[in-house]
Amino acid sequence: MSTSAQIITRPAPYEHDGVKLEGFLACDGTPAAGSKLPGVLIIPEWWGVNDYLRSRARQIAQLGYVAFVADMFGAGVITTDAKKASQLAGQFYGKPIMARRARAGLDQLLAQPSVDSQRVAAIGYCFGGATVQALAYSGAPLAGIVSFHGSLIPATAETAPRTHAKFLVCHGAVDPFVSPDEVGAFVKSLDEAKIDYQFVSYAGALHAFTNPEADKLGPANGIPIRYHAAADRRSWQHMKDFLTEIFAAA
Repeated sequence: MSTSAQIITRPAPYEHDGVKLEGFLACDGTPAAGSKLPGVLIIPEWWGVNDYLRSRARQIAQLGYVAFVADMFGAGVITTDAKKASQLAGQFYGKPIMARRARAGLDQLLAQPSVDSQRVAAIGYCFGGATVQALAYSGAPLAGIVSFHGSLIPATAETAPRTHAKFLVCHGAVDPFVSPDEVGAFVKSLDEAKIDYQFVSYAGALHAFTNPEADKLGPANGIPIRYHAAADRRSWQHMKDFLTEIFAAA
């Protein structure tokens, strides 16, 4: 366990479907007695629960929320190799296990005594962005989700009725992994499902635009990802405004 500026952090072991997992919890170390705080679930990029995601959890905790980074792959399973990351993430795309594994992390967050279960959101990065969409579509008790440079999963006639979360989708305008046609189909599906959403495109931003490590990971793996400081700053502010709004309404 560690503390920094009254923020307490600790690893959080748990299990899902026979797989040992290790999340990461960050929260205010000096909450008012008996107070309940909003909770924010964080789903990592396909690299796993690494230092970047732990730093995001600390930032979320500094905003006055309880943050929990969910482990999707298994305790200690992280990588900087895109081929390995693709294999890890590929186990989940298009399958029910994506939402179920994320829900196991959400349940860990909801089990924290300082979390207000009526004010909970989920945010995710890249693979995690797609995962929080799948979690919302599963009917999880979320006030909202934020997808940062995530793959886009359209709503369907089946998922729409059970989706209660509001959406904020922060998208790189020149992300080569998501085509304009995919963006159009995704937005159309949200309109048809009558989901309350905001879709924000950031000019000049590629995939992984929030992660400073992308400038090293991209060239090392031969993939077109790049950090974009302006898009990172703007999307973080958009997220803060969104969380303030949805938690006030909950």
